[in-house]
Amino acid sequence: MKEKLFHEKGKTIAEATEKDLFYVLTDIVNEQIIPVWENTKKIYKNKKLKQMYYLSIEYLIGRLIKSNLSNCGMLTATNEALKNLGFDPEKVYAEEDDAGLGNGGLGRLAAGFLDTLASLHYPGHGFGIRYRFGLFDQRIIQGNQVELPDDWLNEPYPWEVRKEEEAVTIQFRGTVHMFRRGDGSLEFKYEHTDKVLAVPYDIPIVGYGNEVVNTLRLWSAEPYYDIGDSVTLAHSKFLHYLDHHHDIEQISGFLYPDDSSFEGKVLRLKQQYFLVSATIQNIIQDYKKHYRMPIRKLPKKVVIQINDTHPSLAIPEMMRILMDEEGLGWDEAWDLTTRIFAYTNHTIMSEALEKWPIDLFKQLLPRIYMIVEEINERFCKGLWLDHPELRDKIPEMAIISYGQIHMARLAIVGSFSVNGVAEIHTEILKKQVMKHFYTISKEKFNNKTNGITHRRWLLQANPRLATLITEIIGNKWKMQPKQLIGLLRYSGDQEILDRFDHVKHENKKALARFIFDQTGIVVDDRSIFDVHIKRIHEYKRQLLNIFHIIYLYNELKENPNLDLTPRTFIFAGKAAPNYHLAKEVIKLINTVASIVNNDGRIRGKLKVIFLENYNVSLAEKIIPAADVSEQISTASKEASGTGNMKLMMNGAVTIGTMDGANIEIHDLVGNENMFIFGLTADEVLNYYKNGGYNARDIYNTDERVRDVLEQLNSGEFGEHVIEFKDIYYNILYHNDPYFVLKDFEPYLEAHEHVEQAYRNRYQWLKMSVTNIAHSGKFSSDQTIQKYVNVIWKIHRL
Repeated sequence: MKEKLFHEKGKTIAEATEKDLFYVLTDIVNEQIIPVWENTKKIYKNKKLKQMYYLSIEYLIGRLIKSNLSNCGMLTATNEALKNLGFDPEKVYAEEDDAGLGNGGLGRLAAGFLDTLASLHYPGHGFGIRYRFGLFDQRIIQGNQVELPDDWLNEPYPWEVRKEEEAVTIQFRGTVHMFRRGDGSLEFKYEHTDKVLAVPYDIPIVGYGNEVVNTLRLWSAEPYYDIGDSVTLAHSKFLHYLDHHHDIEQISGFLYPDDSSFEGKVLRLKQQYFLVSATIQNIIQDYKKHYRMPIRKLPKKVVIQINDTHPSLAIPEMMRILMDEEGLGWDEAWDLTTRIFAYTNHTIMSEALEKWPIDLFKQLLPRIYMIVEEINERFCKGLWLDHPELRDKIPEMAIISYGQIHMARLAIVGSFSVNGVAEIHTEILKKQVMKHFYTISKEKFNNKTNGITHRRWLLQANPRLATLITEIIGNKWKMQPKQLIGLLRYSGDQEILDRFDHVKHENKKALARFIFDQTGIVVDDRSIFDVHIKRIHEYKRQLLNIFHIIYLYNELKENPNLDLTPRTFIFAGKAAPNYHLAKEVIKLINTVASIVNNDGRIRGKLKVIFLENYNVSLAEKIIPAADVSEQISTASKEASGTGNMKLMMNGAVTIGTMDGANIEIHDLVGNENMFIFGLTADEVLNYYKNGGYNARDIYNTDERVRDVLEQLNSGEFGEHVIEFKDIYYNILYHNDPYFVLKDFEPYLEAHEHVEQAYRNRYQWLKMSVTNIAHSGKFSSDQTIQKYVNVIWKIHRL
């Protein structure tokens, strides 16, 4: 480090900043990684292994410095070296910005899968977009969410390598001309298209403790140019670029551009086609270059996983390339395509199952629209002829229906595998949302419960706990996470439990210091740390949590001597910029916090903290310190959840509904080691289908509910009487669409059980250790192995 610092920065250690040390470190790590990366590529090429390509609009990779150091076996030595040089390692590592490539569980899952594939020696690579700006930087100002640009590329990103020579051309709009060749086949020519260059930036994905480095390739939109252009034509194109460079760069400008306007919808569709067209072109070029096999053998060497509906256009784009550029007929191209693609569905919520207006789609992607129309025509004709019992259901199954193109339906029809991400989610897909597709293609549907990278969320995020686990059960759990079950033998050993308690308390003290540094609020590190960290959304029910806090506050005001174990409620999460109700919930949490935290009458028994700008790095600080994990979504709405797994793995005890992967956690640890409450998925779906729920009945009969809502209505928690009227009206006048009031009493009762269990210290610690012991089942190592065995059929390096 000293040598590099002097030669590359011209500085001595005395002159160096944390940022200088960070960049010096990344150079040292890259010198280790790059030769292995090149060698991995060479082996894949020489062995001609089948490869899996993962298509995702998001990759929430967080900071890579610690995981790369850890995976290269250099973390301990680096920590010591930095300390010897007089630097705090954590401050040096914090100089890396979280990559602005994702937002929530979808992106974290994709990042974790890539990490696991490399660690398990599998040939699997990711493709995404190199967003110039992430979702947004969240700031809380006077209780309100304020969005600032997430300028994560403001300084050089040390892990990426630009591969300009591998750029490909993407075409939008224009006209399509159809010709009949001499042999009767059809040929298509495009004219007057808007061309954009997709330039790849590669990020190495380093396997843990092995010699495997896979690739995350991110595409950046840049102006199109042709090396053969004349000077006059090049000048003309440059002038065109000056007029349109903003439009071009917008394609890879922002994660999830606001699509509430027509222009926003066009930009989102452009982004999605840009990603898939660049990726499919790249895959085909690599196949032809490295395998030297006929295009008809493509499924033997290529499998593509579509992560949610966003990359569904990869299916018609594959058809376009196979037919228009490789000369295959429709039937052969469709046979190959449907043996290459697999689709992961992440939601049952209709607003997330993307649809595009035909006119917009047809104008922007004329050739792709022709192909989608033909896929739809043939699919519907097949339904009519082969499934007469479903003829009246064709409008509900057609890819093009009622003026819109349905992307989830396209993904199902064009894939050989369709998987949900938790057992209950997959069952709801099969029996409700995609029931008719399941009827005709049962063999396609399967479940792959999400998983998390245990090496990141234990070894890296919680080194104190990882060290203790290794001391107790040995080292094998790092590559065999199911070995964590060995901790059960010690769940009754008070001496061992004391050591777990010490680790948790040290983590809580560290988080308490961080909270004070960030907010100036002092929290009691002996209080229960109750954690609710995820996107702010009505179905995730942060509102239920804050209603409970208001109820506790009311109880303490009435009786300051109430026998209540002190609680610190910790929230973090972003609301979509145009999601008014979610932003109101953030404002309510912060308003309640400012009142509760400053009320001397309650003697510090309640504290409410909202930590701004939730991302992977913040999660790594919060999760190791959590006592209680809030997983309280409306049953049937959460596809899986992975925050529940991370918190469980770090010893938090879950309070939750029987939803998503909570059900599978419950199957493992039982009622005695988590706190289940509320409506079941079947009850919720029955209410949606048949009615029978009236929020006003609960308002009229439960005084606790009425008090909380009237406090909102009267303006007690706002500067203005109208401050939280929208929440109040949504609950009472829109009949509480996510059953907050219905589940309020069961939620209070569950929290009473939390209170009682926490008071029995060894009972609580036993629950905590039992959760850690069973968490190995949710390692993405297990999940990836299931994808490999059932769907991808790829082989280890």
